[in-house]
Parts: sequence; C-alpha cells; structure tokens
Amino acid sequence: MRDLSLGGLFLETAALRAIGTPTKVDFLVGEGQIRADAVVRHIVAGRGLGLKFTAVTEQDRRKFASLLRRLRS
Repeated sequence: MRDLSLGGLFLETAALRAIGTPTKVDFLVGEGQIRADAVVRHIVAGRGLGLKFTAVTEQDRRKFASLLRRLRS
C-alpha cells in the first residue's frame, strides 16, 4: 500500500481490475478494523492501482484519521 489518505490509496498488486470496478477495502490495524467501499480510479501497469474511497462509516472514518495521524508521527 502506498499514498494512503482519507480519499483513497495506491495498492501495489499484480491483480489489476478495470477502471470503475467497485471493491471493498478492509484494514486491521492498531486502531481496530476499518472498512471502506472504493472504486478503481487509475491503473499503473506493472505496479498497481489507485482506489478512491466512496463510502466509509463515520466510526471507521474516525479510526482511519487516527491511523493516519499515527503513521505521520
């Protein structure tokens, strides 16, 4: 995983999907489990794909913000 933000992430993977493909993202981190719905926004051949979060519950958004603060410190 690279370029993680509240808006989305870049996932290094060989399993590419078409732009516009909906997907689910689950994180299990120190802050707890975080779930989000996402959509494939762009593809970088040989590297991975960019996902844009489309739905995150308020509870998961708070956990996610806490995770980002921890990773930046």
